Amino acid sequence: QVQLVESGGGVVQAGGSLRLSCAASGRTFSTKAMGWFRQAPGKGREFVAHSSWSEGTTYYTDSVKGRFTISRDNAKNTVYLQMNSLKPEDTAVYYCAAGRVYFLSSRYYSPNEYDSWGQGTQVTVSS
Repeated sequence: QVQLVESGGGVVQAGGSLRLSCAASGRTFSTKAMGWFRQAPGKGREFVAHSSWSEGTTYYTDSVKGRFTISRDNAKNTVYLQMNSLKPEDTAVYYCAAGRVYFLSSRYYSPNEYDSWGQGTQVTVSS
C-alpha cells in the first residue's frame, strides 16, 4: 500500500477552477492505477476519474467529462485533478485512491478496486 495526501481543495464560485493534488509515498506509485472519488453530504462515494499507471488510459464519470482532467507525474509520485467550469453540484469531499495489486481495469469505477485512500480534501462551489 501507499500513503496518499490530498491538497488543493477550497471554496470557489461557480464557473471557477481548482487543481487537486495527491502526493504518494512508496516506490510502487508508478505501477499503480489511480483514481479520484468524491462524497457529497448524505451521499455515497462516487467515482470521478481514473488514470492507468502510464496515464495511457483515463476514464471519467459523465458529469465531469470535458471539465475535469486527471493527470499524473510518476517522477513526483503525484496525481492531479484539474477541475474547470465548476458547478455547485461538484461540492464534495474529494479522495484520491491507489489501485490494488490485482487491479481489474474493467472495474476502474469501483471503490473496491482501490486499497489505499487519502484523507480527503473539501471542495465547495458556491452559486
